[in-house]
Amino acid sequence: MKTNKKGFIKLLLLISLVSLLLAGCSSAGSEEVVAKVNDVNITKDELYDYLVSQNGENALNELILQKIIELELKENNIEVTQDQIDAEYQKAVDSYGSEAVMEQALAYYGFTKDEFRKNIKMNLSIEALIEPSITITDEEIESYFNENKEDFNKPSQIKASHILVDSLDEANEILSKLNSGESFEDLAKEYSIDTVSAANGGDLGYFGEGEMVEEFYNAAILLNVNEISEPVKSDYGYHIIKVTDKVEAKEAILEDSKEEIKDILRNKKIQEEYPNWYENVMSKYTIVNNLKTN
Repeated sequence: MKTNKKGFIKLLLLISLVSLLLAGCSSAGSEEVVAKVNDVNITKDELYDYLVSQNGENALNELILQKIIELELKENNIEVTQDQIDAEYQKAVDSYGSEAVMEQALAYYGFTKDEFRKNIKMNLSIEALIEPSITITDEEIESYFNENKEDFNKPSQIKASHILVDSLDEANEILSKLNSGESFEDLAKEYSIDTVSAANGGDLGYFGEGEMVEEFYNAAILLNVNEISEPVKSDYGYHIIKVTDKVEAKEAILEDSKEEIKDILRNKKIQEEYPNWYENVMSKYTIVNNLKTN
């Protein structure tokens, strides 16, 4: 089981506030009761007023920005496709190892998959609007590589699956089933108490040194590809480990790293340019914010 988690989900975090306000806006002017405390009513009007007082200005500014982005996309003949959204979504899934793990992270921050996809579309839209003003030279790429070369070295990696159970007796019973030819994936789904990996047949994805508990990593590194371990005890229980792939360490070279560096520099420059872009684009439109006068 991993002791830390790779990957970072890039979010603008616009949708949650906007959704919160819209839930109230649809109720403006209504005396419909949305809750009761004993015989005391809480009406939709009260809910709306509270939402506006707490989040109204931020949410309205975000709605304004969304409308401006829609107009800018249309003016510049830019379309963010479903394929682009799906590709970014899959990158996020890959960074967490599985969709189940990513969904747990989203739930922790109060997001649904649909809200996350909306955030992805918003990010892609802003990037598409700013990117034409961004230039990245070969000299910049080479300079970044030379300054950060160690970051692009590829460490050795292991890909493994496991079945985690509470007792040594159960682990030995499962090992006996494996030795009799039963499917590792099926047994992981049936017996493993690591429910996240169990859903994927025990697959833990790729990991390097320091990303697993020590007992697990030390056992996995000694296994050959497709070899299955004896039960390995850790603080989590007893693991039966199957190594499915090994990747040797590789020293970075510029040619192999160019596209990754270009993407890093592109994202950095887009973030740096965003305040200027925002100021310029806001000045193009006539915006009436009546909420400020309330």
